[in-house]
Amino acid sequence: MKWSNTSWNNIQSIYDKIIEMPFINQLANGTLPLDQFQFYIQQDSIYLENFGRALALIAARAHEVDDVLTYTRFAEGAIVVENALHESFFKEFKISKTHDVNPVCHHYIHYLKSTAALDQVEVAMAAVLPCFWIYKKVGDYIYENQSVKNNPYQQWIETYAGEEFGLLVDQAINCCDRVAETCSDNQKELMHKAFYTASQLEYNFWDSASKLKRWEIE
Repeated sequence: MKWSNTSWNNIQSIYDKIIEMPFINQLANGTLPLDQFQFYIQQDSIYLENFGRALALIAARAHEVDDVLTYTRFAEGAIVVENALHESFFKEFKISKTHDVNPVCHHYIHYLKSTAALDQVEVAMAAVLPCFWIYKKVGDYIYENQSVKNNPYQQWIETYAGEEFGLLVDQAINCCDRVAETCSDNQKELMHKAFYTASQLEYNFWDSASKLKRWEIE
């Protein structure tokens, strides 16, 4: 069994809980409260900038030239392309650009950047994979289960359910499978753990938007 198949099986229960969340189902049927979407986009814009930095670190440390180029393109996409998408959301949904990072986003971005900088590069590749893979799966799930026309969040849905994003996800999965083949059993286990931890943080990120979680003392 490929490394990616085993890793996904390990987090299947987390993914199942994600698609059962009210936030996801309300996003699908267009009833998600505006303040939750605004909060989510604010935090996601912070996350993506730092996700791009983590990807750039992986590119700098990758062993194979193809991986250097792949993760460099991933980083560019996260910072440039995704930010352009968020810019349109800021305008359309009247979202303030003045905002602080919340506790969950803070935890997640620092986990990814520290892993990308300090851990084995193959482990870092595994840590950033859930952001690609879970978003694609969630996007596909919402797209296939839409119940309304003229969903105000349709642009978000089509971005992550789209074919172009799907190709990037396949690349990220294939990279992890390929490098895992060169790793020892212990190193593969570290990759699995990183993938699992980041998947937990994906759940917490959605949950924090649903509950508008902020620092208890500000």
